[in-house]
Amino acid sequence: MTAEEVAQFFKTHPQFFDQHPQLLEAIFVPHPYGGRAIPLSERQILALRDKVRLLEGKLAELLQFGEENDAIGEKVHRLAAALLGARDFAAAAHALHFHLREDFSVPHVALRVWGKPLPQGTPEGVGSAEGAAVADELRAQVETMGAPQCGPAAASPFLAWFGDARDHVRSLALVPLGQTKSVGLLALGSEDAQRFYPEMGTLYLRRIGELFAAALAARL
Repeated sequence: MTAEEVAQFFKTHPQFFDQHPQLLEAIFVPHPYGGRAIPLSERQILALRDKVRLLEGKLAELLQFGEENDAIGEKVHRLAAALLGARDFAAAAHALHFHLREDFSVPHVALRVWGKPLPQGTPEGVGSAEGAAVADELRAQVETMGAPQCGPAAASPFLAWFGDARDHVRSLALVPLGQTKSVGLLALGSEDAQRFYPEMGTLYLRRIGELFAAALAARL
């Protein structure tokens, strides 16, 4: 009888050790972390302990992710509340910049809106940069994104939007604004090359973009 046949026998006869309980103490197998032999029952206990450690590690990881998501969700909620309370476009743009900088620790933010007239010369200094002309090819690129995109900043055509800070930006998150048709783009820049990377989740970036797009629709 081969080892595979023995394994298959135990799989198809799970009651075997119920009928022969003395074998659990009579059969000896190698210790997983040493050279000595131990009873099969002790080996099963060790295997269960390893599984418990693995599950505890996964549970701790899930709890950590849950806490991080709760913290991010709270930040998005504060941003949403600020956008709801904004009286006009300038106040909404100011709230967006403030919360991205203070709550999300994003040092560089660039915003462009097209297809809508923006106020000029507001007290907050909002309007000129956000309403600056955007080349047709860049608009077309935003239209094809479909979802936020993250990655290295090098060679990105949107890097110039950060002005004098562009030489310090190492990674970018590009968030298209609008549902069926893009009306703008929110660009987030970081001096950390690993802050925004291609494989990262973009759920909260998408939500931030949707929130600000809704604020735009209500105020312009």
